[in-house]
Amino acid sequence: MNVAIKRLSDLAILPSYQTEGSAAADISACINEPVTLLPGERRVIPAGFALMLPPGYEAQMRARSGLSAKYGIGLANGVGTIDSDYRGEVGAILINFGQEPFVVEPGMRVAQMVITRYEQATWQEVDQLDTTVRGEGGYGSTGH
Repeated sequence: MNVAIKRLSDLAILPSYQTEGSAAADISACINEPVTLLPGERRVIPAGFALMLPPGYEAQMRARSGLSAKYGIGLANGVGTIDSDYRGEVGAILINFGQEPFVVEPGMRVAQMVITRYEQATWQEVDQLDTTVRGEGGYGSTGH
C-alpha cells in the first residue's frame, strides 16, 4: 500500500519499520532541542511530516512498549487516530506516567504508527437488542 507523506521539516525522520514483521512504524521526535517531561506532564511531540491516507484507512498512534516499560512514557490519549482527511502535522501526545523526569531527545523514537482499515457504521435505532448469556453484565463481569 502506498501512503503519500510530506516532510514538513529538514529535521523530520520519516516513519520506519524496524523489522520485516513489524506491524507498526516508529515515529521520531522532530525537535531542535531536548524536551523534558516531568512526572504527570504531557506534551505534543511533533513528527515533522503530514500524511494523505486513502479513504477507509486511519493511522493509529501507539506508545512504544520499551518507553512505557522502562520509563512510564505513554500516550495521553491511549491510542491516537489520524483520520484519512487530516492533512496537518503528525505528532505524539506523550505523557510521563513515571516517577522521574524524562528527556525526549531530537530524533528519538517516541511512538509507533499502524495503518489500518476501518468502516463507518450506519446506526440503526431499535427498540430491543438480542439477548446473550452475558446480557447487561458490566465491566469485569466475565471474570478477571
